[in-house]
Amino acid sequence: MKIYDTPGFPNPARIRIVLAEKQIDSQIEFVKVDLFAAEHKQSAFLAINPAGTVPVLELDDGTFISEGVAITEYLDNLHGHPVLTGKTPKEKAVIHMMQRRADDQMIDAIGIYFHHATPGLGERLQAYKSPEWAHRKEWGERHLQKFVQGMKYFDSVLKDQAYVAGNDFSMADITVYAALMHAGAAGIAIPDDCAALSAWQAKVSERPSVKNRSGQVMELPA
Repeated sequence: MKIYDTPGFPNPARIRIVLAEKQIDSQIEFVKVDLFAAEHKQSAFLAINPAGTVPVLELDDGTFISEGVAITEYLDNLHGHPVLTGKTPKEKAVIHMMQRRADDQMIDAIGIYFHHATPGLGERLQAYKSPEWAHRKEWGERHLQKFVQGMKYFDSVLKDQAYVAGNDFSMADITVYAALMHAGAAGIAIPDDCAALSAWQAKVSERPSVKNRSGQVMELPA
């Protein structure tokens, strides 16, 4: 199997954590995609993922799977022993509910802020942003506020339970962690009054699947 991604970036990090949790890193060949050169927006890459986003999983039979949740579901259930996406109908339902909230309030919100209210990944990618959005910065700033509210929401959740979807680490935790990683790279800190979220982040950062991502840091253009 192959993974097309860029080391250190939030959504690729999600899948690399999944691979480490499942202990199947050695089964994967990583193909680096140059985001700064807009390689993911060129015809060769769009042929494997029309959305023009990373990561993408390529199976041995040539099937391409994009979208973080879809890739996680495949990898987690590959050998019939899911640990990140739930075992019972109730576990699956709660994890997917919290995953959707993590996508909407956290990783999507900070991504929109980063790409539309800051220089983002640099001038090379400006051509791929919608020219009709005259108020793009305002749009991005609104999503920053949504992200801050998302941090407060997940802080309230984590006051009462060990992980985002209950007592066990799941793909929803990975998504929230990756969103906070993106926020940190953009200079956005966890609010001081979100002690539960900060404690959870510190705890998750000590998991071997997260801690062993040495050298994988999101580097932005100067």
